[in-house]
Amino acid sequence: MKVAVLDINGKDTGRKVDLSKDVFAIEPNNHAVYLDVKQYLANQRQGTHKSKERAEIAGSTRKIKKQKGTGTARAGSIKSGVFKGGGRMFGPRPRNYSFKLNKNVKRLARKSALTIKANENSIVVLEDFNFDTPKTKNFTAILKALDLENKKSLFVLGASNNNVYLSSRNLKSSEVVSNSQLNTYKILNANSVVLLESSLEEIETNLSK
Repeated sequence: MKVAVLDINGKDTGRKVDLSKDVFAIEPNNHAVYLDVKQYLANQRQGTHKSKERAEIAGSTRKIKKQKGTGTARAGSIKSGVFKGGGRMFGPRPRNYSFKLNKNVKRLARKSALTIKANENSIVVLEDFNFDTPKTKNFTAILKALDLENKKSLFVLGASNNNVYLSSRNLKSSEVVSNSQLNTYKILNANSVVLLESSLEEIETNLSK
């Protein structure tokens, strides 16, 4: 699959790159994609939720009424969850939501996500660029040239570039990541995936293992 390489002005450079069939043209595995996205979202959860149960509520422990003869249910403590101000029954407790996922499944999920984007013609290959200083205006100009100003976009760099990253940080609809930060959720969450030329070889090498 050949894709034209664009410059930062959105114009065709006259060069084309061949996207690997082993990464960008496989049979997508929807279940692997589901598992990888589920793991990513689970890892974002803090798991610090907590509510007080009856043992943790401040209150009297005396029996609030006699056992029999009242015509109502027996009750032993005002801290019971059935009373106002009592502890919560089966409330949330701190827990870790993360779970293990096989590396091969994660690799398959990322290849599936890239294939889905390739089938949608949502992958753009851009020649490498750099900024002398961080400036959001410069990054916005690139988005405008690529017609991505009002769309969610994911820029994948070959290596971390602080100036480019800082230039995009204020833009909610655009995200800049390096190869090592690329994941299935971010690929699918973007309307367009912009791959810099220097990132292609490493992506194909990492996912073809």
